[in-house]
Amino acid sequence: MPKVNRKSPEPRKDSETMNEVRDTKTNKSPRKMLDSFKVFLKSIKKYRFPILISVLLTIGSAVLGLFIPKILGDMTTVAVSSYPDLDWPTLGGKAILVIVLFCTSALLGYGQAYILAIVSAKYTKDIREQILDKISRLPISYFDKHQYGDTLSRMSNDVDVLTTSMSQEIADISMSLTTLIGVMIIMLTISVPLSLISFVVVPISVFVVGRIMRFAQKYFREQQKTLGVLNSEIEEDYSGQVVIKSNSHEDKAMEEFGKINEKLTVVSRRAQIYSSLSFPVTHIFTNLGYVAICALGGVFVVQGQITIGNIQAFIQYVSRFNRPITEIASTTSTLQALLAASERIFDFLNEPEEQPDIEPFKAISDVKGAVEFHHIDFSYIPGRPVIRDFSVKVEPGMKVAIVGPTGAGKTTIINLLMRFYEPDSGYISIDGVPTREMRRADVRQLFGMVLQDTWLFSGTVEENLRYGRVTATLDDIKKAAKASNVNHIIEALPKSYHSEISEDSDNISAGEKQLITIARAMVANPPMMILDEATSNVDTRTEQLIQDSFEKLTHGRTSFVIAHRLSTIRNSDLILVMRDGAVVEQGNHEELLKLNGFYAELYNSQFAEG
Repeated sequence: MPKVNRKSPEPRKDSETMNEVRDTKTNKSPRKMLDSFKVFLKSIKKYRFPILISVLLTIGSAVLGLFIPKILGDMTTVAVSSYPDLDWPTLGGKAILVIVLFCTSALLGYGQAYILAIVSAKYTKDIREQILDKISRLPISYFDKHQYGDTLSRMSNDVDVLTTSMSQEIADISMSLTTLIGVMIIMLTISVPLSLISFVVVPISVFVVGRIMRFAQKYFREQQKTLGVLNSEIEEDYSGQVVIKSNSHEDKAMEEFGKINEKLTVVSRRAQIYSSLSFPVTHIFTNLGYVAICALGGVFVVQGQITIGNIQAFIQYVSRFNRPITEIASTTSTLQALLAASERIFDFLNEPEEQPDIEPFKAISDVKGAVEFHHIDFSYIPGRPVIRDFSVKVEPGMKVAIVGPTGAGKTTIINLLMRFYEPDSGYISIDGVPTREMRRADVRQLFGMVLQDTWLFSGTVEENLRYGRVTATLDDIKKAAKASNVNHIIEALPKSYHSEISEDSDNISAGEKQLITIARAMVANPPMMILDEATSNVDTRTEQLIQDSFEKLTHGRTSFVIAHRLSTIRNSDLILVMRDGAVVEQGNHEELLKLNGFYAELYNSQFAEG
């Protein structure tokens, strides 16, 4: 399937209201660390069997490695006690055993790494599919309130952090805990007094590191959040370069980016500094214990309380005992990043979804195109009504124009008609069937849309035109292209209908893009149409072509046109004049001019400006 451009295909909400919605958005408090960890564990439940196998292999690898220092110590004892006539058979047998343990431990370690790599890859795939599926089930209101750069950051950066940290943490923690427990047991069998010296540093270092990590957690959370904001800023600056350059806004854009980037630098630095303290703090305590053991162990060897081979093995075990403690301490920073990423991912996956379609639902088998709005009231923000008691009856085949100043509620009417939002009260019916009793997908399939913000896929022209009806033949596509006055433009492209449209559609003009979107709607051949006129940024000739295409597209169909240039909707069957969320006038062009009211004022002002 072709890749979608960054521009959204959904209708835009009225700009003033969108800003109000964003301003009133409240920040949710982050999950507790334990809650995030529980949710993460639940998400990997389906992989519990391979993860368990990996953990068992890790434990096996660690256990086998635990015996090696003891055997090496025994070899030292045998060599010292049998000198000068060394017991080569015994030494040789133990050396072979050490080699076998080394090799087997390495193979088990490779096995667990291989399994975790597969689990991590599949888990990454699943999480990203869940995010993409979630996006399709989110209401339009979510996208009005959130920057999609932040959502992309959750799908890429946060997922990478989560899955990379997952595989690393499972291996490191399993190995470290197994080594720690095994070393403690073996050390106790060698010397209890020496073991107690090693053990006493553990609770002290754990307490200190725990305090440090608790303080560092907030910076890891802030780091991931700021990274999402930074990605949004980068995306906006990249896609808006024409506007930025044309307004000489480069310095300001760099300044705004610099502030966010500086904030990310600060929180990242603090997160890393505080989390990195865990290693030196643990290292200090463990090394102090190591010095004490070496001194006391030497005394025990001189006194004959322990063999030289055992003290050699014990010193190696001390090193191994310190290592898992240090590794566990160092993995806390990775764990912090994992929990911060999981918070953002699972917060997104738990966002409220569109209400499920009613069951059983109604469907319209033979669409005539009668649309009626029954006393509609609607507000994006509770207590701030945008539409008030809106009632209109549209007969089949009528061309209805919706006009009014910015923020009057024109696009909101379309949002309600398409069930992108639900009315606070009242309902909309099509051919007598309330749309709230139909499936959203069925309602939306009844309409074709040509929006003011044209959007095309990164793919061929043919793929773009077939998007509304994948079963359309090339002949169907060419007929629609001819009807929309774009066939000669397509034929002039290097590969005609097989020509590639770039990601930003910048290899064709704005007018050509608009004509292609009209042709796409014609290919889909829906029973009703919604048009958001976009002729203000094209030349006069292209504007005439677009108007001619609009006439062909709406012929015989119930259509709703959001009109910007009032001169283009003179032949509309019904013109709804909106102001402050209500219809203040309605009628055809001549009737409204005779009223000499708000419509006449709007029309005459445009004529005077022209």
